[in-house]
Amino acid sequence: MRVLITGGYGCIGSWIVKQLLEQDAEIWIYDLREDLQRMQLVMASGEIEKVRYIQGDVQDVQPLRAAMEQNRIDHVLHLAALQVPACRENPVLGAQVNVVGTLAVFEAVRQLQNQIHRVVYASSAAAHSPPGQDDSGMIGDDARMTPVTHYGAFKVANENNAQIYWLDHNIVSIGLRPWTVYGVGRDQGLTSQPTKAMKAVAVGRPYHIAYAGRQDMQYVSDVAGTFSRCLVAPYSGAAVYNLRGAVVDMSEFYETLCRVAPQAKDLITYGGDQIPISFDLDDSKLTSEIGDIPKTSLTDGIEETIDHFKKLDLEKRLDTSDLDT
Repeated sequence: MRVLITGGYGCIGSWIVKQLLEQDAEIWIYDLREDLQRMQLVMASGEIEKVRYIQGDVQDVQPLRAAMEQNRIDHVLHLAALQVPACRENPVLGAQVNVVGTLAVFEAVRQLQNQIHRVVYASSAAAHSPPGQDDSGMIGDDARMTPVTHYGAFKVANENNAQIYWLDHNIVSIGLRPWTVYGVGRDQGLTSQPTKAMKAVAVGRPYHIAYAGRQDMQYVSDVAGTFSRCLVAPYSGAAVYNLRGAVVDMSEFYETLCRVAPQAKDLITYGGDQIPISFDLDDSKLTSEIGDIPKTSLTDGIEETIDHFKKLDLEKRLDTSDLDT
């Protein structure tokens, strides 16, 4: 399998690259700049050397197409995006990167559809409505989307455009909607704060999580494994699936964190508003149609993350500057 990844130097991307290399896939990362910071946290230098880098802007169709054609890419994984705060501050730029960039990926694939088997891309739980607007229990993949952020609205547009590329051109795609992804390398975005709390515990520093309420905690290794599985699972169409991990109140996350690392009781605080995204999302369609979806318990995920941070700290390879913001 020859995979081109946009946004591959991010947190989820770095974990996906690690897992795909373990499956003997060949990887090309298409990005504006080469940034190995997160990869170096989760991969050995010998593994990183196997990854090829192609400089390019995801909004430009023809250079993107050329990269796919010249390297005989057969699967595309599209993760490149600006997150919620950046989209709020500059909605036009957010739309250019998140929507136009996604259209460019699909258009490049359309031009090479005899070569490329499918696109797997990152949508987001932010595409869903705020909690409380749907009282029918767990919310399915096909619930009506009424996001309350530009970021969520852009993700809805991407899901709709993927469906149209299937209807018009038979481009096979799978979109996944992560929620609070946590683990080593997660250092950006509002829901990076639980990971930053784990890092703070690992190095003995105080940290305040500036929101509360319920959320869906998803271990990054599991999320990466799900993306990797969607690249190869038998499928035809344009699906979008919810992801589901451990749906917990912030107080439950805090209690679990304190059980794993008792020092957290004196270091970590939390408080604030509920994030305005539905949290009780049904992933039964994903598990039934794609299968082999990894699931790590919240306790085990927190423990593995803190242990990993401690190891990096002992090796003097842990950047803690994100704890200052």
